[in-house]
Amino acid sequence: MLTIKCAKCKRKLFKYLKIGKGRLLHCWKQRIKNDFTTHDGDRIKCKCGQIIGIDQGKWIKMRQKAFIYTGKKENK
Repeated sequence: MLTIKCAKCKRKLFKYLKIGKGRLLHCWKQRIKNDFTTHDGDRIKCKCGQIIGIDQGKWIKMRQKAFIYTGKKENK
């Protein structure tokens, strides 16, 4: 389980179940456990105003410089 945080203000954005190795390019909505973001149309934002990603239907396309994460990836 990963804890994804805003790179700008370090506020917690969501808890996410990452399966497999590799970079976090997009987050599947069904794997997001706790969501602390705000939604402005199709834009996903932190409460500080930073745009974290774009809603693409089944997943959120993440902006690579907008977030950091801690935790462990699942190796399945």
